[in-house]
Amino acid sequence: MTLATTRDLVAGAVTDKRAVLAFNVITLEHAEGIVAGVERANAQALLQVSENAVRFHGGAPAPILAACARLAAASTAPIAIHLDHFQDLELTERTLEQAAGLGVSSIMVDASNLEYTQNVQRTLELARHAHDLGLWVEAELGEIGGKDGAHAPGVRTDPGDARDFVRQTAVDGLAVAVGSSHAMTSQDASLDLDLIGTLAAQLPVPLVLHGSSGVADATLTNAIRAGIRKVNVGTALNVAFTREIRRFLQSNPETTDPRKYLAEGREAVARAVAHLCVVVDPERQNGPTQ
Repeated sequence: MTLATTRDLVAGAVTDKRAVLAFNVITLEHAEGIVAGVERANAQALLQVSENAVRFHGGAPAPILAACARLAAASTAPIAIHLDHFQDLELTERTLEQAAGLGVSSIMVDASNLEYTQNVQRTLELARHAHDLGLWVEAELGEIGGKDGAHAPGVRTDPGDARDFVRQTAVDGLAVAVGSSHAMTSQDASLDLDLIGTLAAQLPVPLVLHGSSGVADATLTNAIRAGIRKVNVGTALNVAFTREIRRFLQSNPETTDPRKYLAEGREAVARAVAHLCVVVDPERQNGPTQ
């Protein structure tokens, strides 16, 4: 199947009043597991690579993004490539210049660690650049909790500020602070569903939920009903990946071939992804296949 675009997948979610899942990729095994899980669930999704993931790979975006694009293009499922939480100006600009050639169709410009006026200015500048390259642009307002100490827990996105922010920056999607937090390993986040509904009704762009790993399945379903249209998941995959590798190595302490335990981690990612695909869109999916 031809590589999908974020613009098309999100637009379809808006039309159908559902959400598209965006899964964070750190290693090739993450990407392979995500694609396998999406295919099993007869779903569609984004493979997203964060600034931190690029730094993990030596600061060079091309290798991991090219691998994601090849996997997505070969998949039987509609899958797009997204850049997540890009803050560093030099790295963002450098990555944007390579984006189109690497199959990337969207970016999240994250200037939420800056004061509001500076956030608007930085986001506007980068959104213009990204739009000139044909990319769909997401930004953040409200400092979603839990990311590297820069995001304050308990903050909520103000609807009036959000309207002004979207108007001034011309972004295509907005990540909002509604109670979730990054890097949660337990599903006990309490979302403000009324605020999600208010934001969805007042904003002309789709809403994005970050920190979705900490949200219980039923709450996630309700958030989508309230108006969330893009759902980001990262930590839940890392938990599944690491748990299975740890289990395998504890049971097989003499193993030295990484293919044996990485395969277990990759399969755990696939199972987690397939489950979330059905949670997010139970009516559309046929359910995970064996």
